[in-house]
Amino acid sequence: MSGKHVLVTGGAGYIGSHTVVEMVTAGFSPVVLDNLSNACPESLKRVEAITGTTIPFYSADLLDKPALQAIFDKHDIEAVVHFAGLKAVGESVAKPLSYYKVNVGGTTNLLEVMIEKGVYNFVFSSSATVYGEPQFLPITESHPAGACINPYGRTKYVIEEILKDLSIAEKNLRVVLLRYFNPIGAHKSGTIGEDPSGIPNNLLPYVSQVAVGRRPELSVYGSDYDTVDGTGVRDYVHVVDLALGHIAALKKLKDISGCKVYNLGTGTGYSVLQVVEAFEKASGKKVPYKIVDRRAGDSASVYADPSLAEKELGWKAERGLTEMCEDCWRWQSQNPQGFKKD
Repeated sequence: MSGKHVLVTGGAGYIGSHTVVEMVTAGFSPVVLDNLSNACPESLKRVEAITGTTIPFYSADLLDKPALQAIFDKHDIEAVVHFAGLKAVGESVAKPLSYYKVNVGGTTNLLEVMIEKGVYNFVFSSSATVYGEPQFLPITESHPAGACINPYGRTKYVIEEILKDLSIAEKNLRVVLLRYFNPIGAHKSGTIGEDPSGIPNNLLPYVSQVAVGRRPELSVYGSDYDTVDGTGVRDYVHVVDLALGHIAALKKLKDISGCKVYNLGTGTGYSVLQVVEAFEKASGKKVPYKIVDRRAGDSASVYADPSLAEKELGWKAERGLTEMCEDCWRWQSQNPQGFKKD
Protein backbone atom coordinates (compact mmCIF):
# COMPACT_ATOMS: atom_id res chain seq x y z
CA MET A 1 0.00 0.00 0.00
CA SER A 2 3.05 2.22 0.27
CA GLY A 3 2.89 5.20 -2.11
CA LYS A 4 -0.91 5.09 -2.31
CA HIS A 5 -3.10 7.87 -0.99
CA VAL A 6 -4.37 7.38 2.54
CA LEU A 7 -7.18 9.64 3.77
CA VAL A 8 -6.45 10.84 7.33
CA THR A 9 -9.54 12.29 9.01
CA GLY A 10 -8.65 14.62 11.88
CA GLY A 11 -5.14 14.78 10.45
CA ALA A 12 -4.47 18.30 11.74
CA GLY A 13 -5.04 17.22 15.36
CA TYR A 14 -2.54 16.04 17.95
CA ILE A 15 -2.28 12.33 17.12
CA GLY A 16 -3.28 12.84 13.49
CA SER A 17 -0.50 15.33 12.72
CA HIS A 18 2.18 13.10 14.26
CA THR A 19 0.84 10.14 12.29
CA VAL A 20 0.94 12.13 9.03
CA VAL A 21 4.67 12.80 9.66
CA GLU A 22 5.37 9.08 10.16
CA MET A 23 3.24 8.15 7.14
CA VAL A 24 5.31 10.36 4.84
CA THR A 25 8.51 8.90 6.32
CA ALA A 26 7.15 5.37 5.66
CA GLY A 27 6.36 6.17 2.01
CA PHE A 28 2.60 6.71 2.23
CA SER A 29 0.86 9.71 0.63
CA PRO A 30 -1.54 11.19 3.19
CA VAL A 31 -4.54 13.33 2.25
CA VAL A 32 -5.87 15.23 5.29
CA LEU A 33 -9.47 16.08 6.10
CA ASP A 34 -10.15 18.15 9.22
CA ASN A 35 -12.92 20.59 10.15
CA LEU A 36 -10.45 22.38 12.48
CA SER A 37 -12.91 22.37 15.39
CA ASN A 38 -10.12 21.22 17.72
CA ALA A 39 -7.06 21.72 15.52
CA CYS A 40 -5.17 24.43 13.73
CA PRO A 41 -4.00 24.73 10.09
CA GLU A 42 -0.60 25.81 11.43
CA SER A 43 0.02 22.22 12.59
CA LEU A 44 -0.12 20.99 8.99
CA LYS A 45 2.18 23.78 7.80
CA ARG A 46 4.69 22.55 10.36
CA VAL A 47 4.17 18.92 9.31
CA GLU A 48 5.00 20.03 5.77
CA ALA A 49 8.14 21.76 7.06
CA ILE A 50 9.22 18.63 8.99
CA THR A 51 8.60 16.29 6.04
CA GLY A 52 9.51 18.61 3.16
CA THR A 53 6.26 17.46 1.51
CA THR A 54 3.09 19.24 0.47
CA ILE A 55 0.11 17.56 2.14
CA PRO A 56 -3.26 17.84 0.34
CA PHE A 57 -5.67 19.32 2.89
CA TYR A 58 -9.45 19.71 2.92
CA SER A 59 -11.23 21.79 5.54
CA ALA A 60 -14.37 19.68 5.55
CA ASP A 61 -16.75 17.94 7.92
CA LEU A 62 -17.62 14.24 7.99
CA LEU A 63 -21.28 15.24 8.24
CA ASP A 64 -20.94 16.83 4.77
CA LYS A 65 -21.30 13.79 2.51
CA PRO A 66 -20.86 15.60 -0.84
CA ALA A 67 -17.55 17.05 0.42
CA LEU A 68 -16.41 13.53 1.33
CA GLN A 69 -17.43 12.14 -2.05
CA ALA A 70 -15.51 14.91 -3.81
CA ILE A 71 -12.29 14.00 -1.93
CA PHE A 72 -12.63 10.32 -2.90
CA ASP A 73 -13.32 11.37 -6.50
CA LYS A 74 -10.24 13.60 -6.63
CA HIS A 75 -7.73 11.17 -5.06
CA ASP A 76 -7.08 7.47 -5.56
CA ILE A 77 -7.68 6.61 -1.90
CA GLU A 78 -6.45 3.16 -0.89
CA ALA A 79 -7.12 3.31 2.87
CA VAL A 80 -8.60 5.53 5.58
CA VAL A 81 -7.15 6.30 9.01
CA HIS A 82 -9.99 7.75 11.06
CA PHE A 83 -9.10 10.11 13.95
CA ALA A 84 -11.78 12.79 13.52
CA GLY A 85 -14.26 13.22 16.34
CA LEU A 86 -15.17 15.13 19.47
CA LYS A 87 -13.11 13.91 22.43
CA ALA A 88 -13.72 15.84 25.67
CA VAL A 89 -15.16 13.53 28.32
CA GLY A 90 -16.82 16.29 30.39
CA GLU A 91 -18.34 17.94 27.33
CA SER A 92 -19.72 14.58 26.18
CA VAL A 93 -21.69 14.33 29.44
CA ALA A 94 -23.11 17.84 28.91
CA LYS A 95 -23.73 17.45 25.15
CA PRO A 96 -24.31 13.75 24.40
CA LEU A 97 -26.35 14.38 21.24
CA SER A 98 -23.49 16.32 19.64
CA TYR A 99 -21.12 13.44 20.41
CA TYR A 100 -23.39 10.79 18.91
CA LYS A 101 -24.17 12.94 15.88
CA VAL A 102 -20.56 13.89 15.11
CA ASN A 103 -18.70 10.75 16.17
CA VAL A 104 -21.16 8.03 15.17
CA GLY A 105 -22.97 9.91 12.39
CA GLY A 106 -19.72 11.20 10.91
CA THR A 107 -18.25 7.69 10.90
CA THR A 108 -21.28 6.09 9.23
CA ASN A 109 -21.15 8.81 6.54
CA LEU A 110 -17.46 8.07 5.99
CA LEU A 111 -18.05 4.31 5.76
CA GLU A 112 -20.94 4.75 3.32
CA VAL A 113 -18.79 6.87 1.02
CA MET A 114 -15.84 4.47 1.31
CA ILE A 115 -17.95 1.48 0.28
CA GLU A 116 -19.64 3.47 -2.48
CA LYS A 117 -16.15 4.27 -3.86
CA GLY A 118 -14.78 0.74 -3.36
CA VAL A 119 -12.31 1.53 -0.55
CA TYR A 120 -12.07 -1.31 1.97
CA ASN A 121 -9.07 -0.61 4.24
CA PHE A 122 -9.82 1.14 7.52
CA VAL A 123 -7.83 1.95 10.67
CA PHE A 124 -9.88 3.35 13.55
CA SER A 125 -8.62 5.50 16.41
CA SER A 126 -10.42 3.92 19.35
CA SER A 127 -9.66 4.23 23.03
CA ALA A 128 -9.07 2.26 26.20
CA THR A 129 -12.17 4.06 27.53
CA VAL A 130 -14.21 1.28 25.87
CA TYR A 131 -13.05 -1.06 28.65
CA GLY A 132 -14.69 0.97 31.43
CA GLU A 133 -13.62 0.18 35.00
CA PRO A 134 -10.85 -2.46 34.77
CA GLN A 135 -11.93 -5.93 35.87
CA PHE A 136 -8.32 -7.11 35.74
CA LEU A 137 -4.88 -5.70 35.02
CA PRO A 138 -3.07 -5.46 32.72
CA ILE A 139 -5.94 -5.00 30.26
CA THR A 140 -5.86 -7.39 27.30
CA GLU A 141 -7.95 -7.06 24.13
CA SER A 142 -10.23 -9.80 25.51
CA HIS A 143 -11.16 -7.64 28.54
CA PRO A 144 -14.94 -6.99 28.43
CA ALA A 145 -15.74 -3.76 26.55
CA GLY A 146 -18.83 -1.57 26.44
CA ALA A 147 -19.31 -0.67 30.11
CA CYS A 148 -18.20 2.88 29.29
CA ILE A 149 -18.66 5.55 31.94
CA ASN A 150 -19.31 8.53 29.64
CA PRO A 151 -20.88 9.28 26.25
CA TYR A 152 -17.47 9.89 24.62
CA GLY A 153 -16.38 6.34 25.47
CA ARG A 154 -19.74 4.97 24.35
CA THR A 155 -19.39 6.62 20.93
CA LYS A 156 -16.03 4.84 20.49
CA TYR A 157 -17.60 1.53 21.52
CA VAL A 158 -20.63 2.00 19.22
CA ILE A 159 -18.30 2.75 16.29
CA GLU A 160 -16.27 -0.39 17.07
CA GLU A 161 -19.47 -2.47 17.02
CA ILE A 162 -20.58 -0.87 13.73
CA LEU A 163 -17.20 -1.75 12.21
CA LYS A 164 -17.41 -5.35 13.46
CA ASP A 165 -20.93 -5.71 12.01
CA LEU A 166 -19.92 -4.09 8.73
CA SER A 167 -16.84 -6.28 8.34
CA ILE A 168 -19.16 -9.33 8.47
CA ALA A 169 -21.59 -7.85 5.93
CA GLU A 170 -18.88 -6.47 3.60
CA LYS A 171 -16.51 -9.38 2.99
CA ASN A 172 -13.86 -7.14 1.38
CA LEU A 173 -13.64 -4.79 4.36
CA ARG A 174 -10.44 -4.97 6.44
CA VAL A 175 -10.47 -3.08 9.73
CA VAL A 176 -7.93 -2.53 12.50
CA LEU A 177 -9.24 -1.01 15.74
CA LEU A 178 -6.48 0.62 17.81
CA ARG A 179 -7.35 1.12 21.48
CA TYR A 180 -5.00 3.80 22.80
CA PHE A 181 -4.12 4.30 26.39
CA ASN A 182 -2.80 7.81 27.30
CA PRO A 183 -0.88 9.58 24.51
CA ILE A 184 1.63 12.23 25.58
CA GLY A 185 4.87 13.75 24.28
CA ALA A 186 5.61 15.52 21.02
CA HIS A 187 7.74 15.34 17.88
CA LYS A 188 11.47 15.69 18.58
CA SER A 189 11.63 18.95 16.60
CA GLY A 190 9.41 20.67 19.18
CA THR A 191 7.39 22.20 16.35
CA ILE A 192 4.22 20.09 16.69
CA GLY A 193 2.56 18.85 19.88
CA GLU A 194 -0.65 18.79 21.87
CA ASP A 195 -2.40 22.17 21.80
CA PRO A 196 -5.80 21.81 23.49
CA SER A 197 -8.29 24.64 23.12
CA GLY A 198 -9.32 26.03 26.50
CA ILE A 199 -8.49 24.28 29.76
CA PRO A 200 -6.66 20.99 29.07
CA ASN A 201 -8.57 17.80 29.88
CA ASN A 202 -5.44 15.65 29.99
CA LEU A 203 -2.67 15.58 32.57
CA LEU A 204 0.46 16.37 30.53
CA PRO A 205 -0.76 19.48 28.69
CA TYR A 206 -1.98 20.81 32.04
CA VAL A 207 1.33 20.06 33.75
CA SER A 208 3.30 21.67 30.92
CA GLN A 209 1.07 24.78 30.93
CA VAL A 210 1.71 25.15 34.68
CA ALA A 211 5.46 24.74 34.08
CA VAL A 212 5.47 27.39 31.33
CA GLY A 213 3.49 29.83 33.49
CA ARG A 214 0.11 29.72 31.72
CA ARG A 215 -1.67 28.20 34.74
CA PRO A 216 -0.95 28.65 38.47
CA GLU A 217 -1.13 25.06 39.70
CA LEU A 218 -2.23 21.52 38.93
CA SER A 219 -5.23 19.92 40.63
CA VAL A 220 -4.54 16.28 41.51
CA TYR A 221 -7.86 14.44 41.74
CA GLY A 222 -7.64 12.09 44.71
CA SER A 223 -4.70 10.88 46.80
CA ASP A 224 -6.33 7.90 48.49
CA TYR A 225 -6.36 5.33 45.66
CA ASP A 226 -4.80 1.92 46.22
CA THR A 227 -1.67 2.84 44.23
CA VAL A 228 2.02 3.47 44.88
CA ASP A 229 1.40 7.00 46.22
CA GLY A 230 -2.40 7.25 46.35
CA THR A 231 -2.78 9.07 43.01
CA GLY A 232 -4.26 7.57 39.84
CA VAL A 233 -2.06 5.35 37.66
CA ARG A 234 -2.24 5.40 33.86
CA ASP A 235 -0.36 3.93 30.89
CA TYR A 236 1.28 6.88 29.11
CA VAL A 237 2.45 6.22 25.56
CA HIS A 238 4.58 8.54 23.42
CA VAL A 239 2.56 10.04 20.55
CA VAL A 240 5.33 9.12 18.06
CA ASP A 241 5.15 5.48 19.19
CA LEU A 242 1.38 5.71 18.78
CA ALA A 243 1.82 7.16 15.27
CA LEU A 244 4.12 4.27 14.38
CA GLY A 245 1.38 1.91 15.59
CA HIS A 246 -0.83 3.30 12.81
CA ILE A 247 1.89 2.66 10.24
CA ALA A 248 2.12 -0.94 11.50
CA ALA A 249 -1.69 -1.24 11.26
CA LEU A 250 -1.74 0.11 7.68
CA LYS A 251 0.90 -2.42 6.67
CA LYS A 252 -1.03 -5.22 8.40
CA LEU A 253 -4.29 -4.57 6.52
CA LYS A 254 -3.20 -6.51 3.44
CA ASP A 255 -2.72 -9.68 5.54
CA ILE A 256 -6.03 -9.73 7.40
CA SER A 257 -9.70 -10.28 6.78
CA GLY A 258 -12.49 -8.87 8.92
CA CYS A 259 -11.78 -6.84 12.04
CA LYS A 260 -8.74 -6.95 14.35
CA VAL A 261 -8.31 -5.18 17.71
CA TYR A 262 -5.03 -4.08 19.28
CA ASN A 263 -4.07 -2.20 22.46
CA LEU A 264 -1.46 0.52 22.02
CA GLY A 265 0.23 1.20 25.34
CA THR A 266 3.52 0.55 27.08
CA GLY A 267 2.30 -1.96 29.64
CA THR A 268 3.67 0.21 32.45
CA GLY A 269 1.56 2.47 34.66
CA TYR A 270 2.77 5.72 36.23
CA SER A 271 0.98 7.71 38.94
CA VAL A 272 0.09 11.40 38.61
CA LEU A 273 2.81 12.35 41.09
CA GLN A 274 5.41 10.18 39.30
CA VAL A 275 4.56 12.03 36.08
CA VAL A 276 4.84 15.41 37.83
CA GLU A 277 8.25 14.43 39.24
CA ALA A 278 9.48 13.21 35.84
CA PHE A 279 8.26 16.43 34.21
CA GLU A 280 9.99 18.60 36.82
CA LYS A 281 13.26 16.77 36.11
CA ALA A 282 12.84 17.07 32.34
CA SER A 283 11.92 20.76 32.42
CA GLY A 284 13.91 22.03 35.39
CA LYS A 285 10.68 23.76 36.50
CA LYS A 286 8.64 23.31 39.65
CA VAL A 287 5.05 22.20 39.07
CA PRO A 288 2.95 23.37 42.02
CA TYR A 289 -0.06 21.15 42.72
CA LYS A 290 -2.89 20.76 45.20
CA ILE A 291 -4.74 17.59 46.14
CA VAL A 292 -8.50 17.82 45.55
CA ASP A 293 -11.37 15.32 45.70
CA ARG A 294 -11.54 12.36 43.34
CA ARG A 295 -13.41 12.83 40.06
CA ALA A 296 -16.50 10.67 39.54
CA GLY A 297 -15.74 7.76 37.26
CA ASP A 298 -11.95 7.81 37.61
CA SER A 299 -10.32 4.40 38.08
CA ALA A 300 -7.37 3.81 40.43
CA SER A 301 -5.16 2.10 37.82
CA VAL A 302 -5.45 1.49 34.08
CA TYR A 303 -2.64 -0.02 32.01
CA ALA A 304 -2.36 -2.19 28.94
CA ASP A 305 -1.09 -5.57 27.99
CA PRO A 306 0.35 -4.55 24.59
CA SER A 307 1.82 -7.97 23.76
CA LEU A 308 -0.68 -8.78 20.97
CA ALA A 309 0.37 -5.66 19.01
CA GLU A 310 3.99 -6.70 19.37
CA LYS A 311 3.25 -10.27 18.25
CA GLU A 312 0.95 -9.48 15.30
CA LEU A 313 1.87 -5.92 14.24
CA GLY A 314 5.56 -6.04 15.16
CA TRP A 315 4.91 -2.85 17.17
CA LYS A 316 6.29 -1.97 20.58
CA ALA A 317 6.46 1.35 22.41
CA GLU A 318 10.14 2.34 22.53
CA ARG A 319 10.07 5.71 24.29
CA GLY A 320 9.98 5.92 28.10
CA LEU A 321 8.47 8.48 30.48
CA THR A 322 11.63 10.63 30.64
CA GLU A 323 11.67 11.05 26.85
CA MET A 324 7.92 11.72 26.79
CA CYS A 325 8.33 14.53 29.33
CA GLU A 326 11.43 15.99 27.64
CA ASP A 327 9.68 16.08 24.25
CA CYS A 328 6.51 17.54 25.75
CA TRP A 329 8.54 20.29 27.46
CA ARG A 330 10.51 21.08 24.29
CA TRP A 331 7.21 21.63 22.45
CA GLN A 332 5.65 23.68 25.26
CA SER A 333 8.73 25.83 25.99
CA GLN A 334 9.25 26.61 22.29
CA ASN A 335 5.50 27.28 21.84
CA PRO A 336 4.20 28.72 25.14
CA GLN A 337 0.86 29.60 23.52
CA GLY A 338 0.69 26.46 21.38
CA PHE A 339 0.29 27.10 17.66
CA LYS A 340 -0.86 30.66 18.28
CA LYS A 341 1.76 33.32 17.73
CA ASP A 342 2.79 34.94 21.01
